[in-house]
Amino acid sequence: MYKEIANSGAIGDKDINDSTIFPIWSMSKPITVVSVMTLYEKGLIEFEDPVSKYIPEFEDLKCKNGDEVYPCNNELTILHLLTHRSGYSYYGNPEFFTSTIKYDNLNDFISDVADYPVEFEPGSDYIYGISQAILGRLVEVVSGKSFYEYLKEVIFDPLEMNNTKFYLTKKDREYFQPLFINDGKLIGYTNYLDELSYDENNRAYFGGEGLVSTLSDYSNFCKMLLNNGIYNGRRIISKSSIKLMTNNYTQLEYNPFHYGFSLFVLNDSRFDGTNSPNGIYGWSGYHNTHFWIDPENELFGIFLSRAREFSFEIQKEFRRSVYSTF
Repeated sequence: MYKEIANSGAIGDKDINDSTIFPIWSMSKPITVVSVMTLYEKGLIEFEDPVSKYIPEFEDLKCKNGDEVYPCNNELTILHLLTHRSGYSYYGNPEFFTSTIKYDNLNDFISDVADYPVEFEPGSDYIYGISQAILGRLVEVVSGKSFYEYLKEVIFDPLEMNNTKFYLTKKDREYFQPLFINDGKLIGYTNYLDELSYDENNRAYFGGEGLVSTLSDYSNFCKMLLNNGIYNGRRIISKSSIKLMTNNYTQLEYNPFHYGFSLFVLNDSRFDGTNSPNGIYGWSGYHNTHFWIDPENELFGIFLSRAREFSFEIQKEFRRSVYSTF
């Protein structure tokens, strides 16, 4: 159990405890990646496979070149989706694609996405976007199950992540942390800016942003990663899969991190300034949720909040506080 944190006393705020549910947004992505790795380990997919092998809608993918749109020369592959080198971005308004108002299943979502031109030739550059939402549909096609059913079978049930899902029941809403928003115009706590419906009957299971979770649930996921893929004696993925997930697929200029499969990996601690060791890896979410895994010191850190606007400084200061004691 975790110590309860009393609310701020502001109107609309709630106490935070082990039962508090948070929308984890992009911290959904590493979970999606692990599910893809289970398919890879079963020999059901290869990273260089064209996505069109499983989802034919991507056979005629279009690329942008300024104002010109032309048939892509490169095939979109699974590796491109895993590494955010697909050419698919986020498009400002979340209702543009990853919307549970617009879509109630991933098949319709994919039909629209595949008709939209990517920003560059797949594999030629890095851009953060909706790639993991596309991977959710890939998992459905390969496994023959809904994406949530597959996640529940291979990750959530084995890891005892009983409160990690794509929806909220009426009872769950009592434990759902309200959003604190501070964008200069709106300041305060609200239950009206979810952006996703979290409807129990909606099957648009967006693997890049759609999950809700709790501190204890996500801790179990981190324990599995820290223990080289094993949780309570049960192997979820292999140590070699975690190595693949954290390899350097994109190194951005002037950045102490490289990017793996929707994971940052610190590879030059001199320029991070937090005393964190090289080799830590993790990710963050839109409403200021953050986590990292530290294999060297055998620890992990999780910070769950629900606030906008987003700040990378939160994780950085959290890590600075932790590693100041080392």
